[in-house]
Amino acid sequence: MKGMDPQSLRSLLEEVRDGRADVETALRRLRHLPFEDLGFAKVDHHRAIRCGFPEVVYCAGKTARQVVTIIERRARAGGNILATRATPQVFAAVRRKVRGAVYEKLGRTITIRQQPPAWSSGFIAVVCAGTSDLPVAEEARVTAEIMDQRTRTFYDVGVAGIHRLLAHSAELQQASVVVVAAGMEGALAGVVGGLVNGPVIAVPTSVGYGANFQGLAPLLTMLNSCAAGVAVVNIDNGFGAGYLAALINRLAERGRTDSTVRSEPKMAKATSASPKRLRNAKP
Repeated sequence: MKGMDPQSLRSLLEEVRDGRADVETALRRLRHLPFEDLGFAKVDHHRAIRCGFPEVVYCAGKTARQVVTIIERRARAGGNILATRATPQVFAAVRRKVRGAVYEKLGRTITIRQQPPAWSSGFIAVVCAGTSDLPVAEEARVTAEIMDQRTRTFYDVGVAGIHRLLAHSAELQQASVVVVAAGMEGALAGVVGGLVNGPVIAVPTSVGYGANFQGLAPLLTMLNSCAAGVAVVNIDNGFGAGYLAALINRLAERGRTDSTVRSEPKMAKATSASPKRLRNAKP
């Protein structure tokens, strides 16, 4: 099946309705719904229809051959592709088999864009405390962007030099959603939460010395933030933060569209009644 997403499924149904495709042809194209069993993996071709974005490939723990096979099957189905926690060796194997694969070494992501971008009007701010937090922040950024969300990055603005953050406060307040990646004590997310009027998605990172406990210390700090509007994802989970931010921004975009439609003036119905009759009409 080529292009398992809501738009392509709608097109297929319209073809059947208009007689341009018969039922048997449609059945052949839908053969792999809802998933395709590869033996070692069940590729979910239905997820874009349910969730708005295709299944994401988590590369850690998989062999290069397994990753390549999954991505090849996903590519045949159409839609954009994201693979996370990919090594350079895995990317090299993917690039030999699938055209258009792009590797972001810092965020350890592979993306394949098969659909033209439909960029959001609002943007997601991606903030990180220090340069050591960049891999997690970049995973969040790439995730949001392959889901067609505009991003702006604000890196190395941790609380040890809080003037660096405050210099960007006006721009941060314009963001629809803010993703904050921070290790050490993880205080940055709460500070940002006190500066902006949108949701903040906090990502604790495993950056820090012994008492950081591989990210547990910032996790607890973020969970105990006194700033309202701060939600927390798992340690080092840049993907989860970027995905959630994209979903929130999509809802914000939908709200903007609905608001525009509601604010448009309704056209008066044409009538042949005289002005005097209209004035005297009962409500």
